[in-house]
Amino acid sequence: MNFIRKNRSAQLKSAAVVNRAALPMFQLTLPIIGETFFRTLVASADTLMLSSYKDSAVAAVGMMGQYIFFTQLLFNIICTGASIVLAQYIGAGRSEKAERVTKASTAMALYIAAAVTLFGILATKPLLSMYRIEDDVRTFAAEYFIIFGGIGAFATAFNMLQGAVLRAYGYTKDALIGTVFANIINLAGNALAIYVIKNGFEVTGTAWASVASQVVSCFIYMYMIRTHSEVKMPLKGLFKFDRESYVTVLRIGIPTAGESISYNVAQIVIMAMVSTLGTASMSALVYAQTIVRYVYVLANSIGVAVQIKTGYFVGSGKSDTAYMKVYKYQFIGSCCSLAVILIINLFSTELISLFTHDPDVISRLKILLRISIYYELGRSMNLITISALKGSGDVKFPVFYGICSMWGIMVAGSWFFGMKLGYGLTAVWWSIGSDEFSRGVVMVLRWHSRRWMSKAIS
Repeated sequence: MNFIRKNRSAQLKSAAVVNRAALPMFQLTLPIIGETFFRTLVASADTLMLSSYKDSAVAAVGMMGQYIFFTQLLFNIICTGASIVLAQYIGAGRSEKAERVTKASTAMALYIAAAVTLFGILATKPLLSMYRIEDDVRTFAAEYFIIFGGIGAFATAFNMLQGAVLRAYGYTKDALIGTVFANIINLAGNALAIYVIKNGFEVTGTAWASVASQVVSCFIYMYMIRTHSEVKMPLKGLFKFDRESYVTVLRIGIPTAGESISYNVAQIVIMAMVSTLGTASMSALVYAQTIVRYVYVLANSIGVAVQIKTGYFVGSGKSDTAYMKVYKYQFIGSCCSLAVILIINLFSTELISLFTHDPDVISRLKILLRISIYYELGRSMNLITISALKGSGDVKFPVFYGICSMWGIMVAGSWFFGMKLGYGLTAVWWSIGSDEFSRGVVMVLRWHSRRWMSKAIS
């Protein structure tokens, strides 16, 4: 027994002094791909399993999924800010500051979760009254958002933060384990609600299953964090105001998440436009978003790993190494995204049959998937390079250009070509893809300029 304790102690000490910047990219990325895949599965499982119930339930969950994603972006203000700051502090060997950042981030995440819970409970029905949707879509949407988006907010926020902390320290495998168990709970709960209990409990039960999955994941992450001595997430003095840490996290987190928040608001506006085209167009859009989300998994996962690695390099004074490495990561990520979207198009008929058999929805969806080849190339360029910029501390330029592109290309293009000129859903999807492509090109040029080298966190 003493030998086991000594061996464990030696492992922990070794972990504490490991050179994080030297961690292999593959070792960081592969678990993140798995984690992102399973996180995506939680959302798409709701859509896929509810498709056997009613298309109106799918439309409702897809519509409110935009709002749930928006609330998670609010949590991401803290999670992303903490992750970037932690990576640079870890790279620089400043463990005491890293611990303070973790504690301050936990308090801020819980404050935001309290506000989101109140919003979900009190504002959902007034919000839905602004949509021109069928009554059963309105009812399903309210049930789903109040439970998962509102009541489940605390578990979701704490879950996301713990995962961000583990990834920042390089423990991406641990973050994957928590997500896998969350998916098992979610799928089991969905199956129970939709196929066993039934009788109007389908949407409500699906929402509660999602909440349960987040709660279970929270406890798993808590255990994982306790097994690593260098990862500090103390609860003592949690709500003591630490101005320096709050400001440091928010200074990075707010503009970093600002781009994502703007994107999600733009998506909500686009969904409102598409809702005027009928349920078939709404369903096709939701299905297309669900399918291409799996292409997004690859580029986004590589982007998360690139952000962590860039933080390590910049924190340890190796910006020139980061400069060259990111081009390599970018090329690999774009090739992977293109390969996956081409495979999806090759087997599109079989894939679409998993979601719907409505010929109107199928014909629209096939067109969207073909356009997605262009869409995903641009998105991979954007996601990977913008992550590198954020990891270096360069956050203001990506946000500024991103907001201009989203509203000037994606939203304005969707309205002008899709609504005013009458080209409909196809024009909307082209506009979304053009926004991603524009931002991808500009972010690569920004990285090439090396201006990000002066933005490191002090």
